[in-house]
Amino acid sequence: MSENQEPVVQEPVVVEEPQFNDAQIQHAIENLRSEQNLGAGTIAGVVGALIGAALWAAITVATNFQIGFMAIGVGFLVGIAIRTVGKGVDNLFGIVGAVLALLGCGLGNLLAMCGLAAGEANIGIMEVISNLTPALAIDLMVATFSPIDLLFYGIAAYEGYRLSFRQLTEQQIMERIPDQEITG
Repeated sequence: MSENQEPVVQEPVVVEEPQFNDAQIQHAIENLRSEQNLGAGTIAGVVGALIGAALWAAITVATNFQIGFMAIGVGFLVGIAIRTVGKGVDNLFGIVGAVLALLGCGLGNLLAMCGLAAGEANIGIMEVISNLTPALAIDLMVATFSPIDLLFYGIAAYEGYRLSFRQLTEQQIMERIPDQEITG
């Protein structure tokens, strides 16, 4: 290359973003909704709540200390289970997740108290559970309630809600529009 030659400058390539109309976007959202399964998601959430409650109780009995952060784990398990199995995009999945997270927290707390009572009385936990009446369960929950429980239950409900449905970006929705529908 000689010193007198000018360098070659290439013009930048401009890539136009495809344009989508409202009907195409609505069609993509409807495709996502057709994949939803609230029943299966709910069943998965119940399983997540039961597993979370059992883990909560086992850890509480093993450590002889109730760890409030377990509530957050229950909310996480419930939310991830519902989202993975239910594939929801609607807020209803979040509401189900919040309710199941709260129920899982309550059950985990109750099972933990039953486990601790069984250890104190040197009997099996199943014997304590079999003698549990609804009134006794309520009394046990009231007696062991702490105001900090509200914070952890609230976080669990929030996590159960937030994680239970797919929160899609505009880009993810646009990716669902088939190429033949793209205009522009």
